[in-house]
Amino acid sequence: MFRDMRRKKQLLSPEETAAVLRRGTSGVLALSGDDGYPYAVPISYVYDGEKIYFHCAKSGHKLDAIRRSDKASFCVIDQDQIVPEEYTTYFRSVIVFGRIHILEDDAGKRAAIEKLAVKYTPDGTEEDREAAIQRDWTPLCMLEMTVEHVTGKEAIELVRARQ
Repeated sequence: MFRDMRRKKQLLSPEETAAVLRRGTSGVLALSGDDGYPYAVPISYVYDGEKIYFHCAKSGHKLDAIRRSDKASFCVIDQDQIVPEEYTTYFRSVIVFGRIHILEDDAGKRAAIEKLAVKYTPDGTEEDREAAIQRDWTPLCMLEMTVEHVTGKEAIELVRARQ
């Protein structure tokens, strides 16, 4: 169902791929938008080793697209070092394909926002996170993406440098 990567030498291991997803702070979520146009939006996220969670408003283009089709892809760029003298970039990135849905139950929504809060305020206190969650709870919408396929890839120069 999903294509194999052509340049297998540049394929990141599952561990390296997961590390990119854990350390990234934003990515681009791609959905099927209006009138068949792709809709790709930069967004913050958290990856818990199994699923990816996003937060958003309770209405808008993103939610309309998800209600139309639950298929999504998500891309995180870990490195993009321009090397002008070589006419290239030393890149590392991950792309995820999966199904995305809106978390409707409060327990699932709560667990997801707590993961996101811990990621983005690792030095914050539990009390501060709780206050922020309570303040923004009413307008909060959480999305959960189930990973069906994931690949990580890096520039051949980075592969060679590790060998």
